[in-house]
Amino acid sequence: MASSSPATSPTAAIIKCVNFAAVKHKDQKRKDPERTPYINHPIGVAYLLVEGGVENLDVLQAALLHDTVEDTQTTLEEILNEFGPEVAGIVAEVTDNKTLDKQERKRLQIVKAATASNEAKLVKLADKLYNLRDLDRVMPENWTQKRVEEYFHWAAQVVAGCRGTNVFLEKELDKLFIKRKVPIDV
Repeated sequence: MASSSPATSPTAAIIKCVNFAAVKHKDQKRKDPERTPYINHPIGVAYLLVEGGVENLDVLQAALLHDTVEDTQTTLEEILNEFGPEVAGIVAEVTDNKTLDKQERKRLQIVKAATASNEAKLVKLADKLYNLRDLDRVMPENWTQKRVEEYFHWAAQVVAGCRGTNVFLEKELDKLFIKRKVPIDV
């Protein structure tokens, strides 16, 4: 049996992606009181996909990279050159346009969810699940309880457009929505 070249093996591809994301997010922290290293978030999003039975390498790589273009100096061209058109396409679908104001970006996430690719929906579901679990655990610095509740309600609207994509992720999200008394049939 021939072994895969390290550059093309799935394991090497994931490690390359984790390293790339770690370098890009190296100076960032989450907004929780512990100031968790930001890289924990994309790794956690990818892990939620694995827990949900997702084995698609492009989806897992996109999960690891999903915030690089939006939150660092990384460009989509750089993602394309490093990880290929499939990964870059998924990252592009889940990246907010930071030139728009926050409310418009949030509105567009709701609108675009229903027409996103299945791969982008998977990343979006895992991203929302990770963020909602964090919000359920601890309130971010400078957030109010009202803002947390608003985030849950907004996330439910985004998730509504992604339903029918992954049973595990959707059930885990529903547990949080039920706990927070957020309507899940928005």
